[in-house]
Amino acid sequence: MSAWRIFVAAAAAAVLAACATGADTPDIARTWQQAQVALPALGAPEALRTTMGSTEMFARVARLSGARLPVVVYLHGCTGVGNAEFLKQLADAGFAVVAPDSFARRYRPLQCDPATLTGGRNLFVFDFRMEEVSYAVQQLWSLPWVDRNRLFLVGSSEGAVAAALYRGDEFRARVITQWTCSGAPHVAGLAAPMDEPVLAVVAADDPWYAAARAAGATADCGPFLVGRADSRSYVVRGGPAHDVYSSPAATALILDFLRRQATR
Repeated sequence: MSAWRIFVAAAAAAVLAACATGADTPDIARTWQQAQVALPALGAPEALRTTMGSTEMFARVARLSGARLPVVVYLHGCTGVGNAEFLKQLADAGFAVVAPDSFARRYRPLQCDPATLTGGRNLFVFDFRMEEVSYAVQQLWSLPWVDRNRLFLVGSSEGAVAAALYRGDEFRARVITQWTCSGAPHVAGLAAPMDEPVLAVVAADDPWYAAARAAGATADCGPFLVGRADSRSYVVRGGPAHDVYSSPAATALILDFLRRQATR
């Protein structure tokens, strides 16, 4: 067995031991242990979608033989991990994807009400989400197959709020989808470092933000990107009401943005 495979096997054993979720497991650790993972084909017939710490995951990264992968931390929306097809598209593009599961926490209420298309029911949830980002970065830095210099943050809806507000500088670029960067003081704005490229994507007729737009809030993140190099706000028109990932043009734009940032 090569030194790299021994290293990966040792890392696998450590992560598997940590993944033995028990009553004394720190709450934040559960979001990582139950994360969804997508990995490139790496010589296999197709990309792999699995869970953190699975035997399939470690078998796939063992194929790297010392190479490191660019990694996307994907923050799901207010009802849980979805967008399986988009995660696979990221993996097909050569990225590893880790989507922490915020609902793996012992106590995790809905922050939104899908029936009325409104949010803000449990404001502390946004603190939860940013903690999940920080913890995921900490864990990723301990993995031998992760390229620390090519970490990316992608957030959707509620997850996009966290992606916008996260103040860390560990990411090469970030993508904010299904969010306008505008709203109540506790969620408005963009806290990414000024030299970090940002792509924001939202639907023009997103019903979740209709009331805010009517009250004078910005319709997209464009005003918050002024002065940020290689950043852009893209508004999907005549397409999906909320889910921009169902727009081929939007997903193509996101993938192109991440590819360019991964090679700069």
